[in-house]
Amino acid sequence: MAFRELNSKMVEATITPGQRLFSQRGAMLAYRGEVSFTPSIQGGQGGLGSMIGRRVAGEATPLMTVEGSGTVLFGHGGHHIQVINLAGDTLYVEADRLLAFDGSLRQGTMFMGSQGGVMGIVRGQVSGQGLFTTTLEGHGAVAVMAHGGVIEVPITPQRPVHVDPQAYVAHHGDVRNKLSTAIGWRDMVGRGSGEAFQLELSGSGTVFVQASEEKL
Repeated sequence: MAFRELNSKMVEATITPGQRLFSQRGAMLAYRGEVSFTPSIQGGQGGLGSMIGRRVAGEATPLMTVEGSGTVLFGHGGHHIQVINLAGDTLYVEADRLLAFDGSLRQGTMFMGSQGGVMGIVRGQVSGQGLFTTTLEGHGAVAVMAHGGVIEVPITPQRPVHVDPQAYVAHHGDVRNKLSTAIGWRDMVGRGSGEAFQLELSGSGTVFVQASEEKL
């Protein structure tokens, strides 16, 4: 199932019998056809274990299941929307940034300490994202939300990427992350908040960066 970008803040999804997608509750703007919307307690193929993981962390985002035959327009809060297509790989993204995604994708929950060790936990606290992040794996499309638009920055073994934790949206590929410090870094770029941290991503893949430090 593919999403068609109508503009920077709205996408259209075509629903066909036998397929389903999941969206954030309240994200439906309009629809045509025989389409049903029901609350989802699992939010994908990750099952009950995935849901419990996020409930324990207090970070679950309410989802709804969309099924039937027709087209649905999605958008939320006037946020910019980026469509990411997965081809068998895994997307790491915060749950509250998920606008909608294919029901064929397998959803899971990853403890952030497992990527970057203790610094992965620190990253969650610094960025305000918590200790867990959502994973979506398989073949399909994901529509994510961001402030001010999104750019895709390639990550290569020769060229790791450093990102402001607040500007980080998602990443996929064979990527490792860690939080590094740079004394005076924020003062140098004019922000001066005292949070001298950078998220370092290395390996092979792509990181999605928003044009803002605002949280959703």
